[in-house]
Amino acid sequence: MNLVDKVNAKSVRKDIPEFRVGNTVKVDYKIKEGNKERIQAFQGIVVAIKGGSVGKTFTVRKKSGSVWVKRVFKVNSPLIDSIQVVKKGVVRRAKLNFIDNMSKEYNAKEGE
Repeated sequence: MNLVDKVNAKSVRKDIPEFRVGNTVKVDYKIKEGNKERIQAFQGIVVAIKGGSVGKTFTVRKKSGSVWVKRVFKVNSPLIDSIQVVKKGVVRRAKLNFIDNMSKEYNAKEGE
């Protein structure tokens, strides 16, 4: 094991549950506003997982009101308080990019 692997091993979080693309997750994220800190929940479908080890990221997509919102989180970020798997999904794709196209068509139909 070289020096880079030792440093990366210290940075990897062990408290993150196993989740996959298609699962519905709830991410509790710490937000700093001035000198105050609060936790905001972001619940949605995992659309993509990229990277590995320390640089691993995942994209969560949710509908807020009538607008679709996507947010990218770093798995090993100290700003993530917790991740909970709300619902397991069954998909056959590694990236759910077709959901973007479906939401654009849905929004176009609502605007008519």
